[in-house]
Parts: sequence; structure tokens; C-alpha cells
Amino acid sequence: MLPASAKAPHKQPHKQSISIGRGTRKRDEDSGTEVGEGTDEWAQSKATVRPPDQLELTDTELKEEFTRILTANNPHAPQNIVRYSFKEGTYKPIGFVNQLAVHYTQVGNLIPKDSDEGRRQHYRDELVAGSQESVKVISETGNLEEDEEPKELETEPGSQTDVPAAGAAEKVTEEELMTPKQPKERKLTNQFNFSERASQTYNNPVRDRECQTEPPPRTNFSATANQWEIYDAYVEELEKQEKTKEKEKAKTPVAKKSGKMAMRKLTSMESQTDDLIKLSQAAKIMERMVNQNTYDDIAQDFKYYDDAADEYRDQVGTLLPLWKFQNDKAKRLSVTALCWNPKYRDLFAVGYGSYDFMKQSRGMLLLYSLKNPSFPEYMFSSNSGVMCLDIHVDHPYLVAVGHYDGNVAIYNLKKPHSQPSFCSSAKSGKHSDPVWQVKWQKDDMDQNLNFFSVSSDGRIVSWTLVKRKLVHVDVIKLKVEGNTTEVPEGLQLHPVGCGTAFDFHKEIDYMFLVGTEEGKIYKCSKSYSSQFLDTYDAHNMSVDTVSWNPYHTKVFMSCSSDWTVKIWDHTIKTPMFIYDLNSAVGDVAWAPYSSTVFAAVTTDGKAHIFDLAINKYEAICIQPVAARKNRLTHVQFNLIHPIIIVGDDRGHIISLKLSPNLRKMPKEKKGQEVQKGPAVEIAKLDKLLNLVREVKIKI
Repeated sequence: MLPASAKAPHKQPHKQSISIGRGTRKRDEDSGTEVGEGTDEWAQSKATVRPPDQLELTDTELKEEFTRILTANNPHAPQNIVRYSFKEGTYKPIGFVNQLAVHYTQVGNLIPKDSDEGRRQHYRDELVAGSQESVKVISETGNLEEDEEPKELETEPGSQTDVPAAGAAEKVTEEELMTPKQPKERKLTNQFNFSERASQTYNNPVRDRECQTEPPPRTNFSATANQWEIYDAYVEELEKQEKTKEKEKAKTPVAKKSGKMAMRKLTSMESQTDDLIKLSQAAKIMERMVNQNTYDDIAQDFKYYDDAADEYRDQVGTLLPLWKFQNDKAKRLSVTALCWNPKYRDLFAVGYGSYDFMKQSRGMLLLYSLKNPSFPEYMFSSNSGVMCLDIHVDHPYLVAVGHYDGNVAIYNLKKPHSQPSFCSSAKSGKHSDPVWQVKWQKDDMDQNLNFFSVSSDGRIVSWTLVKRKLVHVDVIKLKVEGNTTEVPEGLQLHPVGCGTAFDFHKEIDYMFLVGTEEGKIYKCSKSYSSQFLDTYDAHNMSVDTVSWNPYHTKVFMSCSSDWTVKIWDHTIKTPMFIYDLNSAVGDVAWAPYSSTVFAAVTTDGKAHIFDLAINKYEAICIQPVAARKNRLTHVQFNLIHPIIIVGDDRGHIISLKLSPNLRKMPKEKKGQEVQKGPAVEIAKLDKLLNLVREVKIKI
């Protein structure tokens, strides 16, 4: 027989090759050759193939370890998400970004056993399984009965003991089948599939804001009102009405039927005016508080600032601009008059009109306070331009005003209405030309108020307030001396001098100076109405201002449109000092604190401050105050504070503070008391006048 390997060579080729291999290995072992020959050839056939772009690394580079830290952060998660913050009202970047990346999701139908749905399914499965088991038991018992019947027949009659046992078994099975299997009672759960979820959000910190104010004042008022008190109140009201009726009957004999209605209106108007007065006072206080906060820097400069650079300047000073006063209703009107109130030192009056005689319109009188530069304290309007004004020394609420149409008027600040309390008319002797200046004088012998006025019609008139009427008396009529014209009929006409300014002597009541449009200054007396005490050929053009020195009784000053300011001794007809300011001079004013300091303003917008004790040849301060287009018209020194106010032809009033060099006082010397007072000021000015007189005598 052939071996198993040769029987079916075509069916198991692999087994044949394997058996051959094993045989060769056995032969190798028998021949003594080593096992594993030919392994190099097998390894060479499985050499690794490297791609051409692979790096060639050395052994040290291959053995080098590189650590990589793997994090759960998503590299594709955005880092610049911005959301709107309602708390701060801006868009803010979000610091925390969700790093979860979902690659695959699938909705499953698996239910946890502990859930309500899982318990319901488990209960249903138990019921189904129990019903199936009961059916199986019934079917099995039926089969058993069929099988036992032939066995009973086959049993012998002697074997009766088994019959009652089988019957008992049948009874048990029937009872068990008839009673259904009851499930165990369990606690009912919520009929809804409720799952509790919780989330944590960032709660904003709570901030408390508190403010403390002073409690308003409280007053407890209690009263009882019974019928008697009500009756008494009505009786008092009826008595008041009867008294008022009696007063009306005394004034007007004919009684009016509508007296009751008029009384009711009067009482209601009085109550309304009282309420308005209280409200206006409160509003004025609030307005001043607001202005104090608005102009706090200027107020601080006004009180405390002094130019420290004056210590390094050689007798030269500066002007510091402070408040600027202007009103919309006074636009296109020139400042024609300025005057400080003698009692209330922060209050000053401003007259508005026009120096352009071809453009005359309305006029205004405003009173400003340094405490409220935004709006005037008092405001009065007139149909004619206000050309001059003056405030009474003893009655600071009375303001005398001269108008362009020749009328003079007196305004009472205590009365709220805008009309003047007293006014002249054609019947009462008003001027026929513009009134250029008014001055209050001492009361007459009957203690009646009295003031003077000067006009271009050549009349200097004294006005006296008698029984609520202005009574006029012509003091003097100005005439141009030496210029007489003869009429063919043989009469001589004396041309009238046009008065432009005047000022009364501080000590000699009857003596006063008058400046005219012809450039002359007349020294007049109230006692002589047809003769001048003296005449000065002062200027080549009209005299704008004449002013006595407040300390020295012999010295006065004048200015004119011929660009000059001159200082005079009224006992000498030639001026003591002459200053050319290179522009028309609008106004000059003496300083109240020194006999040698005065200020002048020119039409080129510059203010000039002179101190004869420091420099008697030129001004120690020349400073442009307004634009070149604006012409300065008037200047006034404050009586206490080191400030001046300047007005221009655009309706602006500028307040300026004098630097320390412009208000120098005598320095204290060691061991000597500084002498102050009018005597020192008079001596200082006398010294200068004596020097000038000696020079003139030598010449």
C-alpha cells in the first residue's frame, strides 16, 4: 500500500511541502549543520523601504525624547467672543469659552431601571409573564387528567386509598387557578416625567448708595376751629372792608356799585404780589449762588490775586480783566454814563444811549452788581437816550438822569415800575438840547431834594423837588465872550456857549466849573448868573470831562477830543501838566485813594493809568482793554476796592483790577509811623505843584 501522503497528492499540497521541510530539517540535524541557516536571506528579502523625503537622523537624535502635553482645550474654539453688558453699557470679551467638541451624537431609547418609565415597563413584563405561566399550568393540568383516567381504570379495586389524595390535589389546583396573582403594592410617583436641573450664574455684587442731607425744619402747628372763631374771623374781615370803603368814599364822593368786587380784586392782587416778592427773593438768592459757582475763578482773583511780577518791574503796573457786563436788550447802544453807588459799594449804574446824533433811538438805565454779572439788578427803559446820571449820596435809591431830548428824570429804585418817579416837561422848563451831565447837590433851606444839569442850550439849571413836582431855576446862561454879531437894526447878539461838562467844588458850595464845546472852561458861581469868575482857554476841541481833585482844593483836571489831558490850578490860567494820549480822550477820573493817581480812556480801546508821584511825564500803565473797533467812552474808580470799570460804544462794561504798582501806598520805615490821611495826600500834590511853579518862574 502507498503511504497517506502519496494517495492524494493533488488534494493537500501544503501538507506535502510542510512534510518535506520537516524532512530536510531532520536531515540537517543529522548531518550536523546549524539550525537557522538561510535566515539572513529571509531578513534581506524583508528590508524596510524609506521614502525619499525622509530625514536621516543620527542615533543621538533618534534617542532624544520629546514631551507633548495633551490638554482638553479645543484648538478651534474661538477666543474673541464679545457680548453686550447691560450693567456697564458696553461690549465686553468673554473669558471662559466652552472647549467641548461634539463629533458624534445619537438619540438612544435605553431607559434606566431606576426611572419611573423603567419601573412601569418592568411591572408590565411581570404581569405578562404571570398570565403566561397561569395558562401553561391550566394546560398541563388538563393533560394530566386525561392521562390519569385510564390509570384509574387499570387500578385494582383494592387500591382505594389513592383516590381521595388525587381529589384533594385537584381542589388545590382549581383554587389556585381561580384566585389571580396580586402584585405588590408600591408608592405612586409623579405622573409627569420630571427631571430636576440646576445651574449656577454669576450674581452681581450689591452696591449701596447713601446721601446725607440736613433735615428740613419742622414746626408743629395745632389749632381748634369752632363756630365762634369762624364767626370772629368773618367779623374782622367785614370791618376791614368797611374801613376800606370809608377811605374810598373820602377820596371819591360818588360811591361805585362795584366796590365789593374791586376790594376782592385788590386783596387778591396784594396776596399775589406778596407771593411774587417772596419768590423773587428766593430766585435772586439762587441766581447769585449759581453765578458765584460759575465765576468762582474771577471772584478768587478779585479777592486774593496780586501780580507778583510787579516786584521786578520798575514802577510799571498792569490791569487784570475781571467780569464783563453786557445785556442783550442794550445791544447797539453806547455806554454814556457810569456811576458807583455811594452806599452799596458793589452796585453801579450804567446809562445807555448813542453819541451818533444821526442815529438816536431808545435809551436804558441798568444797575449791575459785582455779585451777579450775568443780569442787571434793576432795568429801566426810556424813549430817549440816557446821556448822564448821578446817584444821591444820602438817598442811594434815587438816580437823576439826563436824556438826549432835554428832559431830566428821577428814578426811584424802591418802586418796581419802569417809569421815572419824576420827570420834566416842556411846561416845567426842560432843556432844548441834550443834557450832558447832572449832579446832586445839598438840599435847599426847606430840605427839598436838589440837583443841577448842564446842556448844549447853554443853560445850567437847578431842579428842586417840591410837592412831587420838579421846579426849575436857571442858574446861569453860557455866552461866548468876545464874539458878538450886530444886526442891521442895531442890536447885538451874543452866541450861546454849549455846555458839555461841569463839576462842583468839594468844599466851596457855590463854586463850580463848566466845560464847553468851544474848548473853554468857565469858573462860575451860583450867586452870579450873568458873570464868570474866570475863563480858561483849555482845549482846541470840546471838553468831555471836568473833575475836581478829591483831596486838593485848588487842582482840577480836564480832558478833550484833542487827545490831551490837562491838570490845572484854578488860581493859574495855564495848565500845570499836559499829557498827549495820541487819541481822542473819552473820560478821566481821579482815584479815591490817592491825590496823584488818575485814569483816562481813549477811543483806540486803551486805558491809561497815571501816578504823578512816581512818574509825572508819562503813564505807568497803558493797556488795551477792548478791541480797536470798540471806542472806550467812560471810566470810574471803585470807592473801596482796587478796581475800575470801563464802558465802550458797544454796550460792554469791563471791570479791571489794579496791580500793586498802580496803588502803591507809603512804605513803613523802621521806628517811624506811616502818616496817612488827606493832609499827606495834599502835601504830596503840593510838592509836585511847587516844582512845576519853580520851573515856570525860571523860564
